Amino acid sequence: MHEPLSPSLETELRRLTARALSPASRYGHVALLLAGSIVSVLLAGLLATEPALPPRTQAAFGAMLAMAVGWIVYAAWVLRQRRPLMARHRVVAGWMAVAFTGTFTGGALAMAPARPQGIYTTAVVSGGGMLVLAGVQLIQAYRRRAELQARRKELEQLLGAAV
Repeated sequence: MHEPLSPSLETELRRLTARALSPASRYGHVALLLAGSIVSVLLAGLLATEPALPPRTQAAFGAMLAMAVGWIVYAAWVLRQRRPLMARHRVVAGWMAVAFTGTFTGGALAMAPARPQGIYTTAVVSGGGMLVLAGVQLIQAYRRRAELQARRKELEQLLGAAV
């Protein structure tokens, strides 16, 4: 017969396994889903109804549309899970943020020499700042994920010893 789990271990296991996505996180992901949907509809509408747009503008709108669709897919994935994903969702979001801000910053850098106007310098500087922030968030997401995995391993070992 199995020995009963200690009350603190049982409480911790229940908390980690039964916890639902917090309301604040759920609302944030719903807002992200809605914002991404709105941006996607607007960009797709512009691309469909304005064939005279310059090719460079069409390419920029296409890239922005792909990013918006990416955020829609991400938000739907997190909301569909209905529970925390052991911080995996934060790692995914971090990589998306790094990729998207890197794309923005790279585009601004490519445009800056061709048009030496202050707006491109501002775009490069702000993009670089956003890229740094996205990188910091990605590092924090990996750290949090590692902490949770270590805690899960610890609890599994305690559970194995208690059984």
